[in-house]
Amino acid sequence: MSVFGDGSLTARASFALLLANLRYWSSVAPTVREQLRHWERRARAIPDPELRRVALENLRSEGFNAEGTTTLATLAKRSKRGRAAEAIVAMQVMYDYLDGLAEQFNDPSPDHHLFQAFLDAVTPFAAPRDYYREHAHSDDGHYLSELIATVRDTLAALPASHAITPVARSAARRCAEAQARVHASIGAGASELQAWAEREAASTPLRWREFLAGAVTSALSVYALIAAGADRQTTREQAVAIDAAYLSFGALATMLDSVIDYEHDLKMDTQWYLRSYEDQTLLAERLAETAGQAAAQARALPHDAYHVMTLVGIAAYYLSAPEASSEHARPLTARLRRELQPLITPTLAVMRTWRAAKRTYATCRSLRTRRRSSERG
Repeated sequence: MSVFGDGSLTARASFALLLANLRYWSSVAPTVREQLRHWERRARAIPDPELRRVALENLRSEGFNAEGTTTLATLAKRSKRGRAAEAIVAMQVMYDYLDGLAEQFNDPSPDHHLFQAFLDAVTPFAAPRDYYREHAHSDDGHYLSELIATVRDTLAALPASHAITPVARSAARRCAEAQARVHASIGAGASELQAWAEREAASTPLRWREFLAGAVTSALSVYALIAAGADRQTTREQAVAIDAAYLSFGALATMLDSVIDYEHDLKMDTQWYLRSYEDQTLLAERLAETAGQAAAQARALPHDAYHVMTLVGIAAYYLSAPEASSEHARPLTARLRRELQPLITPTLAVMRTWRAAKRTYATCRSLRTRRRSSERG
């Protein structure tokens, strides 16, 4: 049975999808485009060539992530929406940059300092530190410190900053620790990573595999908390509930990302997550169960229809990717698609249109660049 058996909820979530799109394109998308251009200019100015390469590659290949996650800013009041979008873009750019650096440096230590930057971004008055001190490459021209400052400035100005900041720190700490441990496990084995996930999952409704999937993408919790912080009525208890729900949202996102990237990860030998499942039947079951858990948590939040819409949007983001139609992915996601009916159908249509528009824009931009090069030549 679908997790959306409530027709009223489905109708309200459909309306929330429409409203979020209207708000996004009118008052969030322009800020996102402007901020991505800003961070690309800053990345081009990074003195160290290796850090510059990683920053630019991640902005070009992962920029769509910032566009997707900033839909969370549409929940904020219009007067706060732009600032919330700026902070979410900065956090997402930082997340992708740190992840790219960790893969590049291949650091075997779970205690390295790179991901401390993610935690410091939501820690007011944290002392400056050398995040690159364990690595030969270090001169980023203050790129990372400016990303951190952008997030801090926004958090400090939010009406409910006092309620959401401690919870955001907890989510960022979970994200940083999970990311560091995952990257360390690639060379050192997964036993310590599993032991850590089992301990941490004990205080959540998630099993250890799904907790691990949610922990590495706990940035989602931080983004949702930034949006909630724009409402002065948000309480500490509500912030804790938002964090718990988006931990489950993140679990679903990581699981789906691993499914659609299966062929690529297998070829690159970076398939760290799917190896934890004994068989595909278990993975398919857990995908559907995690969606059900996340939906139940979303329904308990203020603005429940909006959060349900966001959950379905996350699923649609991955299910709309061309790789989701592969021979490997389709059987794994079939039950999930049924669970998310009827709301997944219009959301998939929106997401496929968005992807098509992005491809068209990229093609036109490439043609303009070639024409200008030809004219100069």
